[in-house]
Amino acid sequence: MPELPDLTVYMEALDRRIRGRRLERVLIPSPFLLRTAVPPIESVNGRRVTALRRVGKRIAIGFEGDLWLVFHLMIAGRLHWFATGTALPKRAVLARLEFENGTLTLTEGGTKRRASLHLVEGEADLALQDPGGLEVLQADLRQFSERLRSENHTLKRALTDPRLFSGIGNAYSDEILHAANLSPVMLTSRIDDASVARLYRAVREQMQIWTERLRNAAGDEFPEKVTAFRDNMAVHGRFGFPCPVCGTPVQRIRYAENETNYCARCQTGGRLLADRALSRLLKKDWPRTVDGFDRDA
Repeated sequence: MPELPDLTVYMEALDRRIRGRRLERVLIPSPFLLRTAVPPIESVNGRRVTALRRVGKRIAIGFEGDLWLVFHLMIAGRLHWFATGTALPKRAVLARLEFENGTLTLTEGGTKRRASLHLVEGEADLALQDPGGLEVLQADLRQFSERLRSENHTLKRALTDPRLFSGIGNAYSDEILHAANLSPVMLTSRIDDASVARLYRAVREQMQIWTERLRNAAGDEFPEKVTAFRDNMAVHGRFGFPCPVCGTPVQRIRYAENETNYCARCQTGGRLLADRALSRLLKKDWPRTVDGFDRDA
């Protein structure tokens, strides 16, 4: 799922291309995408873009008349831009926004249709699209600490809960916790002040570092390589690869469609966290510490 750094770069690219431009026509080939009926989707046709805004993990495009198109890309939704005169690909799209200077499309990988599009009118209805998470780059340490400790969850769950923190998902939470040297399963009720401060710094640093990296990678082009897995990540998607800090193989916990990646030596004092798949399969053969693995095997 695109997170704060990815969405920021998306919005910057869109801002350069469509702010002040007229939307000539919007087409929604997918009947599952549009989640609102009032105002009718055709009401944005012919209106100019006046604003772009990130609302949690959503991208909101504002039009004349205080109308807002709100995209939630979910896990596999991606945006694409085609300047006027560029041939559009034949692949199926969920939505097509035809501007006077080009076309913005939304596609979604896989067979599950989770991406959504809402058309709302006015700031009050736009605010209803916001889960209410704290904007970490705008918050001070006290605000961050209060929000983190407002509910008792694991650090991983707290960081990725959109009601608690805005724009952080599965991928960057792994990077943040590794940078902070904190276990993903530590409970927020047990974290001390020094660790909260370390986590706060890591959140801000990782969001800023990755935003700049993605911005530099895209350059003046529209970002097309939006992915949760990048070779220069420390732990996310790096299961079995050496931790860039200590060289210990990165571990993971699988659950549902997600996974948590971590370094046992840097984050959990060498203790291996129980993986529901492997630990149940191996039972007594599942090692309790990272030293229990035979690295030469």
